[in-house]
Amino acid sequence: MRNSPAAGVLFAGLALGAGCSGRGDDAQAKVDALMRAYQGRVPGAAVIVLKDGRTVIERAYGMADLEQAVAVSEETDFRLASMTKQFTAAAILLLVQDGRLSLDDPIGKWLPTLPPRPAAATIRQLLTHTGGLIDYEDLIPAGTTQQLRDADVLRLLAPEDRTYFAPGSSYRYSDSGYSLLSLIVANAAGEGFAAFLRERIFQPLGMKDTLAHEEGVSSIPHRAFGYSRERGTWQRTDQSLTSAVLGDGGIYSSVADLARWDAALYGTQPLSAASLRLAFTPHTDTDDATTRYGFGWRITGSSLWHSGETIGFRNVIVRWPSRHFTVVVLTNRNEPEPYTLALAIAKACLPDVDLTRATQVVVGPDSGARPLPTEAAH
Repeated sequence: MRNSPAAGVLFAGLALGAGCSGRGDDAQAKVDALMRAYQGRVPGAAVIVLKDGRTVIERAYGMADLEQAVAVSEETDFRLASMTKQFTAAAILLLVQDGRLSLDDPIGKWLPTLPPRPAAATIRQLLTHTGGLIDYEDLIPAGTTQQLRDADVLRLLAPEDRTYFAPGSSYRYSDSGYSLLSLIVANAAGEGFAAFLRERIFQPLGMKDTLAHEEGVSSIPHRAFGYSRERGTWQRTDQSLTSAVLGDGGIYSSVADLARWDAALYGTQPLSAASLRLAFTPHTDTDDATTRYGFGWRITGSSLWHSGETIGFRNVIVRWPSRHFTVVVLTNRNEPEPYTLALAIAKACLPDVDLTRATQVVVGPDSGARPLPTEAAH
């Protein structure tokens, strides 16, 4: 179902009785009640609940584009923000499978303009946020008005022969690290990061509406625009200075496509079983005592999850692989974070699911940034 000019709630009507513990109608009503704030002529949301390989609830609420009165559908593309990191990590793991790089390569092997201290960090350490790289957001010169790309992140880091700590000795969530990982993918693959993702992940899985968006190169097929509540009204806040950086947060996707991605995470293609084990292994403690970090995934209790927070968007995917159960919530508004909401949806559908929750939800560095002027934004 495509984005349409009508507002309201859409329902795919797929196999409700087969999931949600046989309580489909009740669960559907509970989900709708939980999502009430997203209904009507307001920035909206898309929700999907997956159980045992089947879509048991798929709902869409509110508007993808307030100005043009375009409603959200299951194919609406939201900017994933840091949910992108699972795909960046997957791209690295595919290149490991190909024998083109090693997780223990120092990143200076692939990015020779880096100075010695950051260059000594390994690819593995960037994947687990233990590289200690300086936050590139803090290096953006005052008065900058043009959006940064991943190459600009490298340019900002190149003069900085310092790290927050010796690589591998601590944890600090790092968008710099994931931005550089996208450049390493491009250098090792011999093609652009966006093209590599398209050819090796999105196209093979039939994720036809998913892309790492490059302005002037690609277009977003069913785009949701981001909004913030300002002085009692919704204002479009769709882009900031860092919105064009791909490796840490530049992918757009839909709940329909993320269902295809979730299914692939139980198989052996495109990622091998060994690669999936690496991605889902809790490699390091984090600054949240309840949560450890894998490769692009947080691990809390029996759940694998990642949120994505950027200006105008708040998203989350929560997976319970042992129960073959997943909840995805994508929203195009600046608040609130939907992690707690996703857990409530999970309980409505599967009451005995492990609801061990993180005590912190990491907010993206540009989530509260000033938006670019309308004429400068994509």
